[in-house]
Amino acid sequence: MRFRSSPRQHEHGAAAVEFSLVLIPLLVLAFGVVEYGRAIYHYDIVAKSVRAASRLVAAYDPSDSTSFSNAATQARCLAVFGKTSCESGSTPLAPGLSTSHIKICTRASAAQCPDLQTSDLQNVATGTGTGTIQLVVVRIEGYQFGFLGLPFTGAGPSLQFNTISSVMRGL
Repeated sequence: MRFRSSPRQHEHGAAAVEFSLVLIPLLVLAFGVVEYGRAIYHYDIVAKSVRAASRLVAAYDPSDSTSFSNAATQARCLAVFGKTSCESGSTPLAPGLSTSHIKICTRASAAQCPDLQTSDLQNVATGTGTGTIQLVVVRIEGYQFGFLGLPFTGAGPSLQFNTISSVMRGL
């Protein structure tokens, strides 16, 4: 007696081979989505921290150097640590973020923003013709987002974000 083999018996390993061929591109795609999602999350954290810092600094008059200096220090801590004090051992909101990344520019000093002049921040016309306002700019410059180093993504070790800034109406 002779047994006939069905076509399905010869394809036992085909599904495993096809799965292994599809698995590699799926893993690359999954790792890429994870890294891209992390980058967006960190960018959002940094952008929100800059807004909070500019809101804090805008409440102080830059011509009062003592109180404004204290406010600027608090704003730097707020942008980096999410609180107004830079306590030792505090964890930054985004890994690698430090107070040296924070630049604060006002009508009293635009030195930290070389692309701005004092006239860009002082007595700025409102557009309604009824007066002028003073502006405060807080920036984060040079922040490097560090990738996890997940395999197959082709990402380098880090990515430098462009300057993230917030402009608020000051005193």
